[in-house]
Amino acid sequence: MSIRARLTLWYGGILALLLLLFGGSLYTILRGSLFASTDRTLAETAGQVQASVRTQIAGTPSNWEAIITLPPLDVFAAPGVFVQVRRPTGEVAAASANLLGQSLPELPSQVREQVLAGRVDLRTVRVGVVRLRLRSEAIAVGGRPAGILQVAASLQPVDAALQRLLTLLLAGGGFGLLLAILGGSLLSRQALAPIARVTETARRIAATEDLGERVTAPAVQDEVGRLASTLNEMLDRLQRLFQGQQRFIADVSHELRTPLAAIRGNLEVLQRGAQADPALLQESLQDIEQEVARLSRMVADLLALARAEAGTHLERRPVELDPLLLEVYREARHLARGVEVRLGSEDQVQVEGDPDRLKQLLLNLVDNALKYTPAGGTATLSLYREGRWACIAVADSGPGIPAEELPHIFERFYRGKAAGRRGGMGLGLSIARWIAEEHGGQITAESREGEGSTFTLWLPLPAAGP
Repeated sequence: MSIRARLTLWYGGILALLLLLFGGSLYTILRGSLFASTDRTLAETAGQVQASVRTQIAGTPSNWEAIITLPPLDVFAAPGVFVQVRRPTGEVAAASANLLGQSLPELPSQVREQVLAGRVDLRTVRVGVVRLRLRSEAIAVGGRPAGILQVAASLQPVDAALQRLLTLLLAGGGFGLLLAILGGSLLSRQALAPIARVTETARRIAATEDLGERVTAPAVQDEVGRLASTLNEMLDRLQRLFQGQQRFIADVSHELRTPLAAIRGNLEVLQRGAQADPALLQESLQDIEQEVARLSRMVADLLALARAEAGTHLERRPVELDPLLLEVYREARHLARGVEVRLGSEDQVQVEGDPDRLKQLLLNLVDNALKYTPAGGTATLSLYREGRWACIAVADSGPGIPAEELPHIFERFYRGKAAGRRGGMGLGLSIARWIAEEHGGQITAESREGEGSTFTLWLPLPAAGP
């Protein structure tokens, strides 16, 4: 069942329940009010008859059949009201003329005894096809029950009023419920229409694999609008990742093709008789060794990213950063290629971390600095404390990074415009960021075009002892 149908059924069901409770309560209250009004009329009529009987028999002997004179009962018989007097034995002694020779129902013997004992009995009875509300009470003379006074009123006006109310409630409630269901269906359709469009767009994107298409967001930024915006953000990220994967595949293909072609060429040289020439043999073996080392670095980078995606955590132990920085500095001087490598401030700092991974991170930063700094430029390594952080900065005097590329340089497979001329797959800074985050730190970059770049590694210092 669709959401639209479920919403409509829930809306209609709740409204029907509310109408039923309201209508039932109104019907019950009106019925009780009408019956109470009828009972009050009967009580007033019975009181008037009782007062007249007592007035006429005041001061007479107690043999009521011989001396009692009942008042004219027709005087008290208003339209729809009937009056009747029975003897204690149950025979009818007098009745109002509007009974037309009929009599009000006789009480059961047990109830008659209770009424003669002083109890007032109220009940609903039927005479022919007419429903009556009957009140029975004793007529006492000198403290003795002298008869039973019965006053009845027709319930036809009450039944007619209740019937009209019931008809009105059923017709009005049914019509209102129908309108509510139709309105609820229309409203739910309008409310869910944007979701249907979002679903259709997502299905079309999945079918065509066109990640460039976007969901049309409604003008009102309600829940559906936020959903559309969230889906568009997700599509943006998926598109970037997909494009990154495409660039990665292309870069890997290119990077693998170059060392493999070099290895194959040197193997062909060896097959053509290079063994007879020691110099050529040595040169070919050195080229093969360099290309194999390059392939090993690529595999190591890919393995590091795979471990990061798998949630692998590094083993951490106390690491002195100043000797580690000196070690990176010495290796950087061998890779300088005309760039002057300097040491800036060098504080003594100890952190908790993986020394091999930290060295890999710093070598990635230094390699980038040397790669993008022209000959005659400088690369400076610094180590210092700042609050509860240990900071290692790698600054260069290269051309800098364009402002539009700076927010993306740590993304995997991202390569700026200048990177295409210098090789690489755009993995080094992604790996550096992963290593920094695994140590509870972060890595930041500051750069201006023409003024060089500074990459800073922030590592938390160990908590102070007691």
